[in-house]
Amino acid sequence: MAQINAIIPYFVQITRTFQMLQIKCFTFNPFQENTYLTYDETGQAALIDPGCHTALERRELEDFIQNEGLQVSQLLNTHCHIDHVLGNAWAIRKFGLTLKIHPKEAQVLKSVEVFAPNYGFHGYESAEPGEFLEEAQVIRVGKEELNILFVPGHSPGHVVFYHSPSRRCIAGDTLFRGSIGRTDLPGGNHQLLLEKIKSQLFELPDETVVFPGHGPETTIGFEKIYNPFVGEKAFH
Repeated sequence: MAQINAIIPYFVQITRTFQMLQIKCFTFNPFQENTYLTYDETGQAALIDPGCHTALERRELEDFIQNEGLQVSQLLNTHCHIDHVLGNAWAIRKFGLTLKIHPKEAQVLKSVEVFAPNYGFHGYESAEPGEFLEEAQVIRVGKEELNILFVPGHSPGHVVFYHSPSRRCIAGDTLFRGSIGRTDLPGGNHQLLLEKIKSQLFELPDETVVFPGHGPETTIGFEKIYNPFVGEKAFH
């Protein structure tokens, strides 16, 4: 009984920690991109990588925000490839937001307007960044804080948002379950991405949950062992 009583406070603390910051995932557009909405008990929310392009997708996101009584106060991009920025202009207009990106993503964002029609997005509306993010900067979401990790390679200014108390990160297209971001697009650098995953993401606790830009969640510990590109078993 004494052992059980000692364990209970630990699980209570975990529950409280995960209640601090909620992470809701929406999968949008033909690229099956993961858009994230993070929020806490105050109702303040951050919209990360809005890939919503159609009216139906935007309505889904808007309905959730309204039903939960949230106030979106942050608009963040992990990086600015087309599938992650399709809803930027809409979100700025709808919620009165300022777009925040890393300065090295400014040119990437600007180029989207040029080639969007080639991907079938003829109604794409461009958006201008209003603020630039810096490595090690802290973004406040209500009472919670997201730490910015600089993980370029998939794109030149890619950042990851890490919530230390709950050990969860929104990783964009850096690390996936069993894979990594592609590096054959302009500004990509394969070796740099590998190095940054190891020096930035793999320094996080093994139990850290990774919310990627596409596909299911994973953990740092799993990828450190089994990822075929950067895991321990990749070299055996």
